[in-house]
Amino acid sequence: MSTIQDDILARIRGQGRGKVFTPKDFLDLGSRDAADQSLSRLVKGGEIQRLGRGLYHYPRMNERLGIPLGPDLDEIAEALGRQTGSRVVPSGAVAANRLGLSTQVPAKPVYLTDGRTRQVRVGSTLFQIRHAPPKELPVGSRTGAMVFQALRHLGQAAVDDQVVARLRQALSLEQRQKLLRDAQYTTDWMAAVVRQIAQQEVDEVSHG
Repeated sequence: MSTIQDDILARIRGQGRGKVFTPKDFLDLGSRDAADQSLSRLVKGGEIQRLGRGLYHYPRMNERLGIPLGPDLDEIAEALGRQTGSRVVPSGAVAANRLGLSTQVPAKPVYLTDGRTRQVRVGSTLFQIRHAPPKELPVGSRTGAMVFQALRHLGQAAVDDQVVARLRQALSLEQRQKLLRDAQYTTDWMAAVVRQIAQQEVDEVSHG
């Protein structure tokens, strides 16, 4: 008979390395106390890492050096959102940098939320989480939110063929398909850019 710890570990492994978790992600498996205790034991057993209060990481490994890699900032931000039951999306500057559209690395990563404004330090990184009206937060998948924030940050006049080509290269086929579905939630000019990014997928649908 499996224990809650076994069930939590199975779920963590099933979602793959690189994910960041909170105890709230496992409340369907047992009580909060049981989840906390199980995660603490998994940390002591070397299965996962503790990033901070209520944040746990199943790290990817550097195969050549055999050492764990640091967590993705967006994974941490999304987990911080789940802790408080709020949406958290990257600001335009963060999104543009993450997608290779800007070489400027924000000194402090800024994320927008429909929850309260706060600062959270995770390891050496200080997250700035700023409240924004829900209408200013993009709707759709994680990929869509990232792209729409980056495009809004650049502005319509700055989006040229080079930007479209970079985004097409940065996104996988699956991500471009999700982006195409998310285009219904954004402005007309951004939807037109999305169709350019996913032109191959558009052609396949129209000729299917």
